[in-house]
Amino acid sequence: MLARRLIPGLLAGLLVLATPIRAKVPDTADSLTVLSWGGAYEHAQRSALFTPFTEAHDVPVAVDSYNGGLTELRQAVAENDVPWDVLDMTRSEAMAACEEGLLEPLPPELAAPAPDGTPASQDFLPGALGRCFISHSIFATVVAYRRDAFPGERPTRIADLFDQQRFPGPRALQRTPAANLEWALLSYRVPREELYRLLSTRRGLDLAFARLQGIDKLHWWEAGETPVRLLEEGQVVMASGYNGRFFAAMVERDLPIEILWDGQLQEHETWAIPRGAPNPEAAQTFIRFATTSERQVELARHIPYGPTRRSAAMQVTTHRDSGLDMRLHIPTHPINAQGAVTKDETWYARTQERIEALFRETLFREALTTQE
Repeated sequence: MLARRLIPGLLAGLLVLATPIRAKVPDTADSLTVLSWGGAYEHAQRSALFTPFTEAHDVPVAVDSYNGGLTELRQAVAENDVPWDVLDMTRSEAMAACEEGLLEPLPPELAAPAPDGTPASQDFLPGALGRCFISHSIFATVVAYRRDAFPGERPTRIADLFDQQRFPGPRALQRTPAANLEWALLSYRVPREELYRLLSTRRGLDLAFARLQGIDKLHWWEAGETPVRLLEEGQVVMASGYNGRFFAAMVERDLPIEILWDGQLQEHETWAIPRGAPNPEAAQTFIRFATTSERQVELARHIPYGPTRRSAAMQVTTHRDSGLDMRLHIPTHPINAQGAVTKDETWYARTQERIEALFRETLFREALTTQE
């Protein structure tokens, strides 16, 4: 078991470094355990973050994988048996977990300044620095489709996800309200600025649920790699998923798919420390390291997720392996973001349990779909 306390004086010396150099975290930090999302995303993190952190601090990083949610975290904290030091969480779940007391508050000065000395509070995007989390990237949940399934007219709008007359074939959607509810209302031409006001009413939820129930041959997925596999095997012709995973499938495996950027649901991904983490001081050192401009730029060279620091966003260049211009593939690029929806994470943090219960009750009480 990792020690619960590190030597404060040595930690303070580490935290004043804007760009970490090779320095050893105190001897009691034998390793660091990070809970992340697996797949192509974890592979990118290993190259851009975990291995460089080990080289800089002589601390190996072990990685556990999950599919999101707070169930395991709640149980671990309640049993006072938390196995992770750092959590990679969506901002909405980090906000909810912070309110429940499941996360450790972070020191306001934890994030390093920009390379030119600009304070972190001015360099990070609004809302990126929370009481219990620091946002490190912006990803998008998008829809991708097989090009060979639609040799003539191809999908161009998120409403095409629900149009199985013009674009026939099975679909795959994540088993969660997020993105699905927003896309369903967008298909009715509800303005983006009205989405969450309408979803706060039973009428709006019923409209969204009805649209989702109208999809024939619908597969529901949970693990992030599943929609890529379903598209690759031809089990579905359209699927929701994370833009970085679809990018990896296109570039690394030459999968004949296209991303439909219209309606993309943008969300912050964050670093947080669970309450009762075995090694909280070393976890803070990792978060400071992983959220520097240099590390954010490097992560964006492996997977197309947008940096949350202005100083990093200006430095995004090419894909580390293929040489593709990564600026054209990140969700925040002006062309890709034209029809984007910014996830209202405050709304989700406040309503998460109620909306998820309604989602499950409405869509899964009968065997209306093929479940993945």
